[in-house]
Amino acid sequence: MSNSPEYVPPEVWTWNMASGGRFANINRPIAGPTHEKELPVGRHPLQLYSLATPNGVKVTVMLEELLALGHKGAEYDAWLIRIGEGDQFGSGFVAVNPNSKIPALMDRSGPKPVRVFESGAILTYLAEKFGAFLPTEPAERAECLSWLFWQMGSAPYLGGGFGHFYAYAPSKMEYPIDRFTMEVKRQLDVLDRRLAESEYIAGSEYTIADMAIWPWYGGLAKGWLYGAAEFLQVEEYRNLQRWADLIGQRPAVQRGRMVNRISGEPASQLHERHDAGDFETRTQDKLGGSQAST
Repeated sequence: MSNSPEYVPPEVWTWNMASGGRFANINRPIAGPTHEKELPVGRHPLQLYSLATPNGVKVTVMLEELLALGHKGAEYDAWLIRIGEGDQFGSGFVAVNPNSKIPALMDRSGPKPVRVFESGAILTYLAEKFGAFLPTEPAERAECLSWLFWQMGSAPYLGGGFGHFYAYAPSKMEYPIDRFTMEVKRQLDVLDRRLAESEYIAGSEYTIADMAIWPWYGGLAKGWLYGAAEFLQVEEYRNLQRWADLIGQRPAVQRGRMVNRISGEPASQLHERHDAGDFETRTQDKLGGSQAST
């Protein structure tokens, strides 16, 4: 263990704005907007405000899958929210999501706009709105929703726990890395055991449970998150690897990963999506963008 002096918590915590870490400039202990800024509104029924983090990718994958099924009402404008620059604290965004987290959705297809925030809520809302990717038979529906909520409850240990201390914290600390590594490997084993008996997460059909879990745990299995593939020995989870490849081969999933993406190869970055043709004409390689736009 570390020989660093033990931290003794004060009687009352105070906010140290210079606490360090990759996201120190946007983390704060209060809610609400920091500045006035209206959100743009496009021409489609659904307006998405997001970034291609795992949580953001869940929703763009769902929208692309709905369009692939022929649901024209799922046409959407995807507006880029640069969380590193604090866009999520603008007054317009906070009005859609008072929690200031991406993704956030406005459904303007009816007489009164409907706001939906939290990625799991958005997936469920869209599945029910279009009657797709969520079983209607009670036992199958319960299985799907159980895995959806498993992801919502488990991913914070992966992202906010393991990912933070392994990749983003200002210094490496053995205890939290060990603690969250143990939990993440347990989660990977949960999925691997489930996928040993089932083609998809919730059963024999592709559902919103797969869409929710794949960007996090499929991405981890393929080495896309935190540079931790070797550390976690992700190749050992063979059933998870099989499933991650299966989902990743879907054209709608590949398109969904591109939307609101601002890192990686320029050809994989579609900062904003307003039309299906944008995938062919508006990626950063076509616009002359850099490989690591911020």
